[in-house]
Amino acid sequence: MHLLRSLSDSPEFNCALEEYLLTERPFRDVLLFYINRPSVIVGRNQKIEAEVNTAYCRQHGIEVIKRLSGGGTVYHDYGNINYSFIVDKTGSAVLDRDFGTPLTAALASLGIPTTVGARKELLTTDGYKISGTAAHITRDSQLFHGTLLYRTDLTVLEQTLQGDRSLRGRSVASVSSPVINLSVFRPKNETTEDFLRLLCNFFMHYYQTQPIQPISDEMICGTEALILKKRESK
Repeated sequence: MHLLRSLSDSPEFNCALEEYLLTERPFRDVLLFYINRPSVIVGRNQKIEAEVNTAYCRQHGIEVIKRLSGGGTVYHDYGNINYSFIVDKTGSAVLDRDFGTPLTAALASLGIPTTVGARKELLTTDGYKISGTAAHITRDSQLFHGTLLYRTDLTVLEQTLQGDRSLRGRSVASVSSPVINLSVFRPKNETTEDFLRLLCNFFMHYYQTQPIQPISDEMICGTEALILKKRESK
């Protein structure tokens, strides 16, 4: 497993980076981390207007991006940590792969016991959601990614995810759950970056791999080329 960190805070770039890593496969197995600026990320099978308060987002400069995977709509900001497992497709489907064990083990090592819910989300022991997940499968590869609410502005999160449900039609609906920030279980002076460093240190030992590395210039160029291609195809 290679541990990678994108230093970009662009949701467009980081969503495209996941797709680049999934299709180009510069590494066999990757665990990628990134933190986006305030943005709303919509599942590929959802209608933006049905899930997102677009007027609020425009007013507050919050970007709205569609991602490669299915699942529900999520809010990102600088208090939210995003993780992506990009691995070979094996004999079992991605939703049968056990990505929950390393995640719950990492959080347990930091004093936060969690469980995996029916939709592969991570929950605190009293039922609060701290991580939503989604997946995408290609012929040879699979992506499993999610959020970790560390110090997210939950008021803004609630405001952004108030779309017009009457417009949903047959599109996939997001499933609302009570949420909580992981920071309430951690020292008050700890930052999101501090917490991410601790997570990365755990995964380095868990997978017995090298310390986390920034993405390479080649990956940046490949991702930017993919973004340009997507824009031109619209």
